[in-house]
Amino acid sequence: MTDECFGHPRLAAIYDHLDPDRSDLDAYVRMAEEFRAHRALDIGCGTGVFGLLLADRGIEVIGIDPAQASIDVARAKPGSERARWICGDARTLPALRVDLATMTANVAQAIVDPQIWQKTLQGAYEALVPGGRLVFETRDPARRAWEEWNRESSYSVTEIPNVGAVESWVQLIDVSWPLVTFRWTYVFAADGQILTSDSTLRFRERQEVERDLATHGYVVEEVREAPDGPGREFVFVARRPSFQ
Repeated sequence: MTDECFGHPRLAAIYDHLDPDRSDLDAYVRMAEEFRAHRALDIGCGTGVFGLLLADRGIEVIGIDPAQASIDVARAKPGSERARWICGDARTLPALRVDLATMTANVAQAIVDPQIWQKTLQGAYEALVPGGRLVFETRDPARRAWEEWNRESSYSVTEIPNVGAVESWVQLIDVSWPLVTFRWTYVFAADGQILTSDSTLRFRERQEVERDLATHGYVVEEVREAPDGPGREFVFVARRPSFQ
């Protein structure tokens, strides 16, 4: 199942307009350059924003996402032919040989089922060439980010070309540790339609993630801070050993 904000065609079509500031991706672009990536797998690619940033730099990109509506948006963007877009997830990847795999933003935490999480790590490992890296982020549970997820701090009205005004806000629904569920609401002024999208994230401790990575053969090279959220997130850089 995919969240409606990614899987509903009307919501997928406005996703980029509602979240236009993607400076959070800058650090991932720099890491792709730092690691001299030539071929990248973007797991949970969504509407293709990050994949196209990499393609702009001459990197061969494979973007995969379970939401067909988001993949359709990615494929419709200018320059999308420079990347390969797949509707699916890391458990069912075709045979690949990439030197970088990524899970940006909420992707890693949105994989809440423990078995699917383990299979995702394994799928990424198998797609990497020896010496290739998996890079992803997850929020530090100690910062209790969900306490800020409310209508008062998130309400906005966005004017979208050919769509009109769209009201949106988020509201915390449930905390059943380690799962946190929240709901986005969208109101389209053009016709009054109200759509909602419920999302659940799994919060993992740093030691838990490091253990999971080691179980699948990764070497954790480094755990960085996200430049756009210092002290709030862990950014894992894990490598498939070169000797394999």
